Amino acid sequence: MNRSQAIFSPKILPPLDQSFQPAVLANRHFHTRTGQTGVPLVIGLERNGGEISRYETTVLPDDHPDAEANLRYTERLVKFLLWQKGGFKLYIGGSSKIGDYIRACYSPDGIRKFDCLFMGSQVYEQPFKIFCCNVDEVPSAHETGKHIGRNLDGFRIGFDLGGSDRKLSAVVNGKVIFSEEVVWEPQKHTDPEYHYREIITALKSAAARMPQVDAIGGSSAGIYVDSQPMVASLFRAIPRDRFGEVKTMFTRISAEMGVPLVVFNDGDVTALAGSMRFGKNGVLGIALGSSQAAGYVDVDGNITGWLNELSFAPVDYSPTAPTEEWSGDKGCGSLYFSQQCVFRLAPSAGIQIPGDLTDVDKLKFVQRQLEGGDSGAKKIWHSMGIYLGYGIAHYADFYDFKHVVLAGRCTSGCGGDVLLEEAKHVLKVEFPDLFERISLYLPDENNRRIGQSIAAASLPVLK
Repeated sequence: MNRSQAIFSPKILPPLDQSFQPAVLANRHFHTRTGQTGVPLVIGLERNGGEISRYETTVLPDDHPDAEANLRYTERLVKFLLWQKGGFKLYIGGSSKIGDYIRACYSPDGIRKFDCLFMGSQVYEQPFKIFCCNVDEVPSAHETGKHIGRNLDGFRIGFDLGGSDRKLSAVVNGKVIFSEEVVWEPQKHTDPEYHYREIITALKSAAARMPQVDAIGGSSAGIYVDSQPMVASLFRAIPRDRFGEVKTMFTRISAEMGVPLVVFNDGDVTALAGSMRFGKNGVLGIALGSSQAAGYVDVDGNITGWLNELSFAPVDYSPTAPTEEWSGDKGCGSLYFSQQCVFRLAPSAGIQIPGDLTDVDKLKFVQRQLEGGDSGAKKIWHSMGIYLGYGIAHYADFYDFKHVVLAGRCTSGCGGDVLLEEAKHVLKVEFPDLFERISLYLPDENNRRIGQSIAAASLPVLK
């Protein structure tokens, strides 16, 4: 192994994935090459309301013999920033060569056309544009936080809609009096009325347990703007010409129930739940469920308004990394921090999952193997925990957090403890500074399952 490969190689490899190349190490290796010769590159992302995020980094000069490495580094960086912060307008300040390359990649017919079209027509409903400019022409940052949730007065319902199950809690002055989990498969249904009926039936079931309902709060996978789903894997099967029915669904439910209803991305509610549960701010929440959800409560206790859709953000730079089926990109978080990771690694672990089960039951099948001491199942969760350790270190380069809260069905049972210990081990061995600075939390079993629905119930403010 030469010196370059040694810098690149992780000290701890997942037992079921020997080709893993953590993004955090690849980026740090790149910056050892820029050294004293690096030149500035500034990336700006503009969102609704004139909000702008900036990311400043360094790259090799265009005339450097290894300048080609700039392209790969910047393309992966832009991909991460788009799904972390969001934006319909992208500024590349610095090298015109890099700017032209990114513009070609993130165009309607480029290799990242998925991201271009989603950020433009689906998330922000306007054309996605890229501006190449000088470093000093990238607009200044303008970001505002929003203090949400933590309201537990009155009679409330909270729900959490996942891709494999939905959870519901009836909460009276902060105390849960009823909760339920129901298996469903929303991704397989093409009629928006299916989703409406399932959700309204669940809400009325909770309402029947209380003398009145004052407010409803929801947590759901996807990107939400003013409680309207703009992009969501739950509704992937809905034809585009009927997606308008999905966008107005929660407004319709609010009117039928006669109370205010607020819905936020499930990742942000995961972070909020952790912040409320442990009394901490500066929290990154990661939910390992049917897909990966992530959210962030900043050091002031605010939600940032960023997308935090880290399921699409790359964490593995290996050329043999698995391909995410929706975006067509490799090494994205959803295949490393969710039940999709379990299903992906199961064959390598010698586990044959019956094909006639729902996704929830497939996960339970493998979790039973884990609880029973199956060595292959153990390797799956050990691998996922190692991914998680390197993933947390990667996220720490983009977020200012002191605490990480884990949630989601993949953390149930002893699997959660394995994930936690492996992630801590990676941080201790590979990133000792982060190990000293960041605390990892795993709520008790009950809060892992319904904590999000309780936090979601706190979203609306009662008048």
